[in-house]
Amino acid sequence: MTPPAPAAAHPAHPAHSSAAQFERITHEWGGRDDLWVFGYASLIWRPDFEPAERLPARVHGWHRALKMWSRINRGTPEQPGLVFALLRGGSCAGLVLRVHRREVPAVLPALWAREMPGAGVYEPRWLGCHTPRGRIRALGFTLPAHSPSHTGELSPEQLRHIFAHARGRYGTTLDYARATLEALRAHGIEDRALERLLRHAPPAG
Repeated sequence: MTPPAPAAAHPAHPAHSSAAQFERITHEWGGRDDLWVFGYASLIWRPDFEPAERLPARVHGWHRALKMWSRINRGTPEQPGLVFALLRGGSCAGLVLRVHRREVPAVLPALWAREMPGAGVYEPRWLGCHTPRGRIRALGFTLPAHSPSHTGELSPEQLRHIFAHARGRYGTTLDYARATLEALRAHGIEDRALERLLRHAPPAG
């Protein structure tokens, strides 16, 4: 049995994000094992940390959808952009990323600051991920359908406008969506829904 991590190894919660959620996830992780994170969009192609291991994974009961408002990372309050979220229903193929136990105190607060930049964003939860090595419990960032950050159905005109104009601290919504599609393809993952959405993008150049 792996001995428990010393108390000092537990990550300190970032002051600007939801302390209660962060403390719950940290407590449930427990500090005894490595931390797995489910990547379904930009965590696949820009995790901002070096995973100890990557495995293909599928989650049942959730699907990847470009239906979350982004007013910081890929848009602004004046011109909201879009980011992916996991919504209820269907299934989602992605990767699980392993963070070594000793790296979690540095990685988890930085990941939290990136994924949880304010109130009313993702709902972090533990997901059962099916991998070639069996079922792995991984941290995932989901979105309740009732969240004010959920866009609902967007019209083609809205999508065209967002793809043409939305830009945040990490770049444009369009670049984000295209980079995600390219990364999925690089890992042998098809996302036909995303391919259809990108037909509303303005022509390059």
